[in-house]
Amino acid sequence: MNYKDILTKKSEHHFSLKTDKMKVPAEFLMNEKLLPSQETFRQIESIATHNSLFQATVAMPDVMSKPGRKNAAGTTVVSDTHILPQVNDSDPNCGMRVVATNLTDQNTTPEQIDQLFTALVPKVPTKAFVGTRVPFHVVVDICRKGTQAIIDHLDIKTKDELQNTQGGGNYFGRELSKDDIFDVIPKLYLHFAQFRLGITGAAGNHFLDLMKITDIVSEQEAQAMGLEKGQYVFMIHTGSGILGQYTMYTYTAKIREHLSQAIMTWIGHMTFSTRKKSVYKKISKKVRHYMKNKIDSDELFTFDSEKEPEATQMYMNARAAASNFGVANRATITHNVSQVAKEILGRDIEARLVYDLPHVSVTKENHFNKDVWVHRSNVTRAYGPSRMADQNHPLYSEIGEPVFIPSSMSTEAFIGLGTDRNTTSFFSAPHGTGKGVEMSEQSAPTDREELMAKMASRGIKLYNGKSSKTVEQDSSRYKDVSQVMAGVQENGIAKIIAKMEPVAVIMY
Repeated sequence: MNYKDILTKKSEHHFSLKTDKMKVPAEFLMNEKLLPSQETFRQIESIATHNSLFQATVAMPDVMSKPGRKNAAGTTVVSDTHILPQVNDSDPNCGMRVVATNLTDQNTTPEQIDQLFTALVPKVPTKAFVGTRVPFHVVVDICRKGTQAIIDHLDIKTKDELQNTQGGGNYFGRELSKDDIFDVIPKLYLHFAQFRLGITGAAGNHFLDLMKITDIVSEQEAQAMGLEKGQYVFMIHTGSGILGQYTMYTYTAKIREHLSQAIMTWIGHMTFSTRKKSVYKKISKKVRHYMKNKIDSDELFTFDSEKEPEATQMYMNARAAASNFGVANRATITHNVSQVAKEILGRDIEARLVYDLPHVSVTKENHFNKDVWVHRSNVTRAYGPSRMADQNHPLYSEIGEPVFIPSSMSTEAFIGLGTDRNTTSFFSAPHGTGKGVEMSEQSAPTDREELMAKMASRGIKLYNGKSSKTVEQDSSRYKDVSQVMAGVQENGIAKIIAKMEPVAVIMY
């Protein structure tokens, strides 16, 4: 079956899919050229066959399949009764932030940028065993009370660090006890996390970019956000590291991608001391049964929030703790960048957090007058002003929640704000443009040298880039960002505020 033949076209940038197997329709918020591969369609159809889904599933313009995943990235899946761990990537609070600075194209030279990024390569590692080391108690404090713990430990001076982090940097919304954390995460993982802050990560396209704002689309909102043409900002994309991945492997049925993951999770399981042993035993038994009998089927591993309240709470507490670590990681990177910049440039760059948001999340939200579980997999939340009013943010309650949409490392990126129109997607937005089914450009580098030359011709310099897979992040492999943004605006996903161009990139 060719899925494209049975789509219903609702507008130039909105298609709907509903087969006989599907319990709910799937909404594709993109134009025809951006529609995904047959395998991605098949995955989305498979997810939509489950009885627990609510209203519809949603595919963003950057939707794409990933190896070893049951669900496509770039999707929002909602259930009113169940948590569905397998529809999300196993990296809670993989996310992104934009950090404004006082650096501009008038007060900072290309030579200074080169000096800065050369110095940043060892200070903001992409793949490393040890990053910014912290004591065990700091890791635990980060998990139980959020970003404030790393702010206190490192004396972080980033302005608006807590205020402009989604959830205030603490996904519990309150401070938990140490035992609450030990109840949901094996101590082994927490010990390893002592060495894992300040690392961007080697997975996918995690990066540290210096971007220059080249166009202001909406002057009033940009001014309120402290953004102006010619200004340099840092865009940081990371995961939640070892802590997040191993924690999620503990609670969901997924084939380990590496031998080290299998060994670590086995040791973590064997040494896990929790006051909730009876609950954890049930979860472990459920995971083992699924891995043995259903891992190759289309059936999803789930937690019924009504019938399994204790298991659901244990899972959600583990997610929140790991998500806190993900934010702390980006806060640490921002701090390290500021410290290096001060040393190299001889001045304070006055780093200020514009916003920090997750790309992988499970949250309880009210949509269409019902409390539901919203699973965003490689998708960001994009509340409009009406919904942000409930968050009591001094600025974004008035103008909407920030949305950051980059593309490849040599392509323009956008800053937007969520709108009140975006009900179809449960107020979600794409986190990028995603890989295309076909090449979007004729010039496609085949090795690192060709990639570096192509980027240099665009005035962009790649630092590090040691991985042989870095060439896969070339712009030719990504969807056309202009077409993605056209759909973002037509569907009311976000209002565009500013356009940026990459200048310097650190990526594995």
